[in-house]
Amino acid sequence: MQITTEAMMQLRIASVGDAANGIRTFELRAADGAELPPFTPGAHVTVQAPNGMLRKYSLCNDPNERERYVIAVKRDPNGQGGSLSMHDEAREGMILPTSLPDNAFPLVDTRAGYIFIAGGIGITPILSMIRSFGELPPAPWKLYYFTQSPETTAFLEELSTPELRANVVIHHDCGDAAQAFDLWPVLERPSSKHIYCCGPRGLMEAVRDMGGHWNSANLHFESFAQGGAARPDDRPFTVRLAASGREFEVPVGQSILDVLRAGGCEVRASCESGTCGTCRTRLLEGVADHRDMVLMPDEMDDHIMPCVSRAKTDTIVIDL
Repeated sequence: MQITTEAMMQLRIASVGDAANGIRTFELRAADGAELPPFTPGAHVTVQAPNGMLRKYSLCNDPNERERYVIAVKRDPNGQGGSLSMHDEAREGMILPTSLPDNAFPLVDTRAGYIFIAGGIGITPILSMIRSFGELPPAPWKLYYFTQSPETTAFLEELSTPELRANVVIHHDCGDAAQAFDLWPVLERPSSKHIYCCGPRGLMEAVRDMGGHWNSANLHFESFAQGGAARPDDRPFTVRLAASGREFEVPVGQSILDVLRAGGCEVRASCESGTCGTCRTRLLEGVADHRDMVLMPDEMDDHIMPCVSRAKTDTIVIDL
């Protein structure tokens, strides 16, 4: 979903808080106190930071709350500036243009149970799911939440309450990979439960690899790392559209999706981080450099996710 600032709601920052060291919460409400459009567990909004940058943030409050949206923002000094602007410039009473909620990480209705796996700020969409359960969860659930330390663990107090702590495992690795939690006993035996994972790319790739023998329909991932982030060995390539023959040069640092949109092409997309599968497109010629979390090995020769993936060959042809 491509967001334009003209279509955004003008929401007021009703309050600002701290969920942990370096993680700030913002409560957004309509200026006139009206109800906000509903959202479902796992949904996100796009917010225009005070410096003008557009950034996606998960809604972490209970979806049954209709009068407010709550987001949590981790300060990233190495990012592009959106989180720094939110931390340093966003103040109570300020108006933040905010999109309608969108959900690329929807909670499946199941009685089999849920396994939630979160790393760092990845707790936010999962917390909304847990909050939506209320006092009578529809199915058994367990949360595995990984952070560096108690001080950097968002919502630690809430997750440690007697009502939740029996279902929550919180592990701190102190920034040492050797102290990482071993998830293999959790994922060793596949079942009909649904796994929801949100966090750093390394955590999601580990869960994907360990869950390779699970039904792929039961594995769900969420990431807000925008497509097009450059890697040291990236190089430009050409993408050709089979239907029209039009060709586009995709430079380093931009995604196929970005380039096609700039060229006036309509491409359906949602997460724009390679985790939802909305932009899945047939690959007709060339070899893709896959960077998504969706495609199975037997799909990689003839499909591509334009939001994040690139090309290993000079030219690729896609079914658009």
